[in-house]
Amino acid sequence: MYKRLKPIILSKILYGIVQVMSVSSPHALIQYTKIAEAATTREHYKRAIRRIRKMWEDGHPSLRVAIKILRNTSPHHKKKIIRNFIINQLLVGSTKRKLFSEQEGGFYPPGLLVISPSMRCNLNCFGCYAGMYRKDEDLPFEVIDRVLNEAKEMGIYFIVISGGEPFFRKDIFDLFEKHNDMSFHVFTHGGLLDEEKVRRLSRLGNVLPAISVEGFREETEARRGKGHYDRVINAMRLLREEGVLFGFSATMTRQNAELITSDEFIDHWIEQGCTVGWYFLYTPVGREPNWQLVPTPEQRELLRQRVAYIRANKEILIGDFWNDGPVVGGCIAGGRKYLHINSKGDVEPCVFCHFAMHNIKEVSLREAITSPMFKRIREHQNNNKNLLRPCIIIDHPEIYREVCNMPGVRFTHNGADQIIKEFAPEIDRYADRWGEIAEKAWKERESSGPCQ
Repeated sequence: MYKRLKPIILSKILYGIVQVMSVSSPHALIQYTKIAEAATTREHYKRAIRRIRKMWEDGHPSLRVAIKILRNTSPHHKKKIIRNFIINQLLVGSTKRKLFSEQEGGFYPPGLLVISPSMRCNLNCFGCYAGMYRKDEDLPFEVIDRVLNEAKEMGIYFIVISGGEPFFRKDIFDLFEKHNDMSFHVFTHGGLLDEEKVRRLSRLGNVLPAISVEGFREETEARRGKGHYDRVINAMRLLREEGVLFGFSATMTRQNAELITSDEFIDHWIEQGCTVGWYFLYTPVGREPNWQLVPTPEQRELLRQRVAYIRANKEILIGDFWNDGPVVGGCIAGGRKYLHINSKGDVEPCVFCHFAMHNIKEVSLREAITSPMFKRIREHQNNNKNLLRPCIIIDHPEIYREVCNMPGVRFTHNGADQIIKEFAPEIDRYADRWGEIAEKAWKERESSGPCQ
């Protein structure tokens, strides 16, 4: 009985502490980290807490972000963050993942899954990696339901929902509600988030949207259509008023690199209420891939430097999918820290790796994660010494080609093989040039210590 009630009791205690913290001074919040450090028995959590405390003592803006989250987030949303993410994902989940590791010969399962329930969308944006899939193919609800239950069995309580446009699927809220013990991070264009949907998100409490933006009005509407920028701003206003945490997602191309890394860009979306921001590099996959949109290696280095600056100076939490290798230990694909299940059920190493060995309709999640294809990718990941060169697509294309040619591996849509055929010479030149930049940056980083 106590074992069953323990998470409930703990969540109530933590929520009470959080409520007190929400009206506390910055100095008091720093002191609370000492309580948190003493309360946990796991050394890696203790190290993380000490690192956060040191940053806050040094005046890092993440302290002000924490204060904003504590004060502006709705009570129900805070309860769900505590129960689903802190307790289920970090505490209960890590115990389950450790048990899975012991059963699978040392392989520690990923911390999250990315699932694309549908590739349907009411927009038609160039460069969308979802564009090559048939829009009438949705992953059946019962399959997603089964996968989420299997994920929880092995300790995964954090799910990223991609697409297509997730909110175009009418039963998506049923999924969030049925699995109300999980946290969902949903990448959306934001245009469908009206008052009714935002109220439902507020009542559920376990969903954090990330809204795609291209820049300001001109750039956003050039890609997503006239009037879309106003729909994004309205969606963010509704989310802010309901106390739902949300963020932005920006794809860097050769055309917008300087704009989306500017102070004006970041400040604008902070003003709209974003507490999280994601940067992705345009990758030539999906509908009508165009190499001329791929950011240059020099622009990628600009992003790396600007993200370091933003993190040190702006009140927002930023993720850089390609350049955060040092933060997460290299490439996270292939089940090391995540994988992607597309709308057809194909289990892909990454949302940008359009090949698979298994379909989740035919195998269990456990079988897919431990497949020979994923094992081979993880073997290569272990051999990577420069974590600023994590990606098997554009940093180590020879690995991508090797894995694609493994027995039983197939491309998941027509034209997906372009990346190892038509674009191979460009990718090789890119990898060589980025390798030069990354090697220099890695040596500087090792000599001076990692940046915050």
